Amino acid sequence: MSSTQSKQTTDSRNTAPSRPGRPLEFLSFTLGQEEYGIDIQKVQELRGYDAVTRIANAPEYIKGVVNLRGIIVPIIDMRIKFQLGAPTYDQFTVVIVLNIGGRVVGMVVDSVSDVITLSAEQIKPAPEMGAVLDTDYLIGLGTLDERMLILVDIDKLMSSDEMGLVEKIAA
Repeated sequence: MSSTQSKQTTDSRNTAPSRPGRPLEFLSFTLGQEEYGIDIQKVQELRGYDAVTRIANAPEYIKGVVNLRGIIVPIIDMRIKFQLGAPTYDQFTVVIVLNIGGRVVGMVVDSVSDVITLSAEQIKPAPEMGAVLDTDYLIGLGTLDERMLILVDIDKLMSSDEMGLVEKIAA
C-alpha cells in the first residue's frame, strides 16, 4: 500500500476514507424533511419499528432495548437525538440495525430511501455553522442530481461521550 493510499484526511468534518476513484455507498434515510446518509458497510439489517423495553433514567432519545436474536440492542430515535420534533411511528418507520465496532445498535428513522453511490467529487465538506449546528458528526454533504444528503459519520456519533453506546474507535 502506498503512503498516499493509507493517509486519512485531517479535517475533522470530512472523515470519509480517501479512496481515489472508488465510489462510496450510503444508505439514505429521512428525518423530517431532510435526507441523510450513512456508510452502508455499517448497516447490518433493516427492521420495522416494534415496541421496545424502556430503560429507567435513560436519555429521551434512547427509546429502550429490543432482543434481536438473543442480542440486547439499544434503540436510538434519531428524530429526538437531532431535535427534529416529536416522532411519529407508522408503517414507514424503520429501525436501521448497525454494527459499529462490534457493538449492535438500532436507530429509528422516518423512512429509508435507497442506497446511493457517491464519488469523492460529489461529497462536499459541511459548512461551518458555529454553535447553531454541531458538524463534528458529519462527513459532509453529498450531491446527486437535485438531491442533497447530509452524510452522518455514524461511528463518531455513536461513540461520542454523550451517546456512550460504542467504545471509541481507534483512528
